[in-house]
Amino acid sequence: MTIRTELRSANPRQLERIPNFFIIGHAKCGTTALWEMLRRHPQIYMPHEKGFASKEPWFFSRENPNPQLTGERSVRFTGRHEMTLEEYLTLFVEARAGQIVGEASTSYIWSTTAATRIAEARPDAKIIALLREPASYLRSMHMQLVVNHAESELDFRTALSLDEARREGRDIPHKSYWPQALIYSDRVRYVEQLERYHAVFPPEQVLVLIYDDFRDDNPATVRRVLRFLGADDTHAIEVLQANPSSTLRSARIDELSRSLRAGNTPLARAVRDAGKGLTTRRMREALFYPLQRRVLYRKPLPVDHQLMNELRHRFKPEVERLSEYLDRNFVKLWGYDHLE
Repeated sequence: MTIRTELRSANPRQLERIPNFFIIGHAKCGTTALWEMLRRHPQIYMPHEKGFASKEPWFFSRENPNPQLTGERSVRFTGRHEMTLEEYLTLFVEARAGQIVGEASTSYIWSTTAATRIAEARPDAKIIALLREPASYLRSMHMQLVVNHAESELDFRTALSLDEARREGRDIPHKSYWPQALIYSDRVRYVEQLERYHAVFPPEQVLVLIYDDFRDDNPATVRRVLRFLGADDTHAIEVLQANPSSTLRSARIDELSRSLRAGNTPLARAVRDAGKGLTTRRMREALFYPLQRRVLYRKPLPVDHQLMNELRHRFKPEVERLSEYLDRNFVKLWGYDHLE
């Protein structure tokens, strides 16, 4: 069923719950921190229950079938299960009358159809995009995909080299439920991504934020967003940092840990059940889970400056296009005017 068909058949009172604004990403550019700070504002409602589909529903990017993939992997963006309009709108039932309702789904910026689908559902919606210097963005994104188990290649350079193979449906990790996300070079098409939104929304409804500005002055950026949304920008703002970059220590140890949690074998189930029987939930949250995170994850490895320089040369034309498109000198801001 298309979004237009669902909209026509939906209860008009339900349609009132379609969000007023959308944070469209990119990931690792401050989207989670912005979501966390905005949802604490009394005039704003954003889903915040535990669970990925609540914080990032990705409803408007849940189509895009990939004919080269089958089964659960046939949906290029979410791929886990379908979501109806009715299911989506239940995420916002707790919003109070008069609140500004929003959601944050990082796939919307690189989905080729999300902009049109959002405009069909809510033509007066306000759009907030976040962008970051390409090389550092892709490095952080790779680490996040590894931690999320969507990416099995721990080496960043090797993962980048798989773009063409993955575009053809090859070399995709069998546990990846959104293979399109693994084509790293496709993510750095900033102007093309913004053009999709400017084609269906007037300029005054689209706000583009830059990660550097948000990182350097969280409160000022959030107040700018509040003014854009028509909310009280004098309300106290709690500065937050969310999703700091980390990486796996070992893919093998991570696989063992997930096998124990899932109880995939009789031995794994026995170990898991014994651990639960000997400890309380409070003990596990206070002692075991923090220890588990220290064992599984570590701070990022030192930056490969040669690779980062190669990426900046590669993406300099896109940065130049973005500078012209947004009338801001990103070549200078991001140091692309002094590449080695």
